[in-house]
Amino acid sequence: MTSERTQSYSRVVRTLDDLGPTKLQADEQQRIRDAADTLIFCEGIDADERAAIADVEGLVAHLAESGRWTTERATELRDDILGCGPLALVA
Repeated sequence: MTSERTQSYSRVVRTLDDLGPTKLQADEQQRIRDAADTLIFCEGIDADERAAIADVEGLVAHLAESGRWTTERATELRDDILGCGPLALVA
């Protein structure tokens, strides 16, 4: 685990604390937590991590397309979640 990954994880947690209750449904918050947890503890990318990444991609696309979040903010959240994973993932 690297400091960059833990910083990304901290940003995800802070986003959930700050915006989660007002801008995300409970199941969406849980999906984000699950994805961040899966990625922060992985050493490589296997089926579980790929599934978490695909779910995050779909969720942030939905948030932006529905107008609930700006594209910029949704992209920041996506980048923070993906940043929880191995460095090769975010390259």
